Amino acid sequence: MVIRLDKLISSQRSDISRSMVKDFCRKNRVTVNGVACKKSDTKVNTESDIVCLDGEQIAYKEHIYIMLNKPQGVVCSTRDGDSPTVLSLVPEHLQRPGLFPAGRLDKDTEGFVLITDDGELAHKMLSPKNHVPKKYFARLQKPWQESYAELFEQGITIDGGEKCLPAEFEGDMNNKNECTLILHEGKFHQVKRMFEALDNKVVFLKRISIGNLSLDKNLALGECMEILHKDVENILAIC
Repeated sequence: MVIRLDKLISSQRSDISRSMVKDFCRKNRVTVNGVACKKSDTKVNTESDIVCLDGEQIAYKEHIYIMLNKPQGVVCSTRDGDSPTVLSLVPEHLQRPGLFPAGRLDKDTEGFVLITDDGELAHKMLSPKNHVPKKYFARLQKPWQESYAELFEQGITIDGGEKCLPAEFEGDMNNKNECTLILHEGKFHQVKRMFEALDNKVVFLKRISIGNLSLDKNLALGECMEILHKDVENILAIC
């Protein structure tokens, strides 16, 4: 892809504007293939040209995909006046314009949130017609019952008379208060409302996978890691 130099740099760094790139070029801080570039509107090839700012290469990526292990107390939003947002947890080297969380988790729910600037992929992932499965680990107030698996498979009717799509329940045989649940939709507070319909309560909830992509077990709460597009494609692989 051939694009302007200032667009390439500003698209990869949220802290740099096109006007700043123009100033950097005047000060010989930008090189293309090892040669100082004076003009910020110079056309560069994203596949073959090597662009550096202050000696550090600015590699072009059309989109970025970030796996976050969201802690409790953080909201899935780009802006919130009262609580920290998931974007505030993205380290500076992964920041770029247009980042947003592709989907939501409740404020008190932990686990996998995908952050990206790829609107097309997010649309496919969140589209109701795709029914991307999401797997949760839940800890319950009361022990789960043997009947839960069949009831979830039939589709739980939650408060207000709304029936959920069939879900997959698996109880932990070593701990009757813990289980996993796979949903194929994303209603408001759905997991909590489903268990409430069974006269139980979720006391802890963590999303552990989206589609075929699982939360990295080595990713600590509040930490992020960049993932490759081919790995992100696993999200939609089983739709």
